[in-house]
Amino acid sequence: MGKNGFSDHTSRQLNETLEGIHERVMAMGGLVEQQLGDALAALISGDMDAAERLQATGETINAMDVELDNRCVTILARRQPAASDLRLVIAVIKAVADLERIGDEAERIGRMALRADQASAYKDLLAGLHELGSGVRASLRDALDSLARLDAEQAVAMVRRDVITDRRYAKLLSRIMERMREEPEAVRELMKLMWAARSLERIGDRCCNLCEHVIYLVKGKTVRHTSPEQLGIRAGVEQG
Repeated sequence: MGKNGFSDHTSRQLNETLEGIHERVMAMGGLVEQQLGDALAALISGDMDAAERLQATGETINAMDVELDNRCVTILARRQPAASDLRLVIAVIKAVADLERIGDEAERIGRMALRADQASAYKDLLAGLHELGSGVRASLRDALDSLARLDAEQAVAMVRRDVITDRRYAKLLSRIMERMREEPEAVRELMKLMWAARSLERIGDRCCNLCEHVIYLVKGKTVRHTSPEQLGIRAGVEQG
């Protein structure tokens, strides 16, 4: 299966079913992307309207998670798909689970938002969270784009960029812990910022998972636990 999509099936009905599931996954991904944006708006800017939207969006995402899981189980039971069709169903099940967990992390980030009178004391750390969050949003956007296009090359490139997220997270975590040592009375507020940063780092990891599912779907290659340097070769998009 490649960038041309779902045109090589003997059953037109199966083809339409798989296309419908793929489109539904992308709709779920769009909601998750929106949810992450709202979480960051609540955390960085204190946007309470965005914070209030998080729970409602989360409920919709959870419902889509259950719906897509049921649809995939039905296909496995009734159609007994093989080859690329089976890979698609497996990849969808895994991708949906990762999207749902990204949504959970986004809700957690929203709950870490500080009150306006507290936030003013941590502008430097919030700026670091903004930088980390912007990078993670870009990773999610690229991961979803590679899933929409079924583009293994783009997926490989996104996974390799995750090292930037890891470096930003480590740098920010060090700054937060240093601030804790300097201001032990502010540990509660600083812990909120630390947990928000941790959730963003986890979302970055989930984005890598999404890209690994794309590689599995398109190339039939399992690339978990593969180093970034070897990823392109293992995925079959580069020469050794």
